[in-house]
Amino acid sequence: MQRWRGLEDIPQDWGRSVVTIGSYDGVHRGHQLIIGRAVERARELGVPSVVVTFDPHPSEVVRPGSHPPLLAPHHRRAELMAELGVDAVLILPFTAEFSKLSPADFIVKVLVDKLHARAVIEGPNFRFGHRAAGNVDFLTELGRTYDYEVEVVDLFVRGAAGGGEPFSSTLTRRLIAEGDVEGAAEILGRPHRVEGVVVRGAQRGRELGYPTANVETLPHTAIPADGVYAGWLTAGGERMPAAISVGTNPQFDGTERTVEAYAIDRVGLDLYGLHVAVDFLAYVRGMAKFESVEALLDAMATDVKRARELTAEYDA
Repeated sequence: MQRWRGLEDIPQDWGRSVVTIGSYDGVHRGHQLIIGRAVERARELGVPSVVVTFDPHPSEVVRPGSHPPLLAPHHRRAELMAELGVDAVLILPFTAEFSKLSPADFIVKVLVDKLHARAVIEGPNFRFGHRAAGNVDFLTELGRTYDYEVEVVDLFVRGAAGGGEPFSSTLTRRLIAEGDVEGAAEILGRPHRVEGVVVRGAQRGRELGYPTANVETLPHTAIPADGVYAGWLTAGGERMPAAISVGTNPQFDGTERTVEAYAIDRVGLDLYGLHVAVDFLAYVRGMAKFESVEALLDAMATDVKRARELTAEYDA
């Protein structure tokens, strides 16, 4: 899959293509319907499929300080899109200047002049251009002028998550913030992932017999509510069952919120400086301060046992 950053990265000889545009944060099951249809239509027409997305999130430019927690960084979104069969991903730097493009100028500069769109696949609520003035009706209207078709795909999927609310990135963020990682996984179609580099912490886990990878998460990452979780730690291409702690470590009066993962039954791991991924499978318990270190150790042993059982059950 080709990856481009900015319009200037698009090959000069790029021909017709099928395009879909959106933030697609998380590439959840609703997003997968739209992206999947774009891939399908591209194959029907015998042309490549392109996903256009933005960095940073448009809200951060339009309303500074309002950047939502991210469900997946851009490289992860690209990986997920590649799995869906997408041929190219274009990340457009979203600047103040870019935000002022009228809907018509956006269509001409991006869809017509650069991507030579043969078809555009979007959800019903797609908005674009300055002040989000463009919609699918306008997109369709200009398609008659610039020789591209528009297809609208309903991205709304419902399930048990969120009490039956339509699946969305907003709902997914809320469930993660509440610690409902199982509900988030229903929407995403996979466990929620947090990534970052392993850094040195207080090393109390090592002293207690449970050495953890202290993950310095990427900016704006959607991090689950404080508590203990079952999941996996992936490092160097190896996926290991893990007990995961999120919080400030109240047992030792900590103040910094961290994500720490203990790779179950693994001895002698040296992960410092490595970029790792932590996947959250299930909530085990809330964060608590125990009466003694011995009581904490008992709880940790129980946590690890439960995490081992849950991950084994999932992989069975």
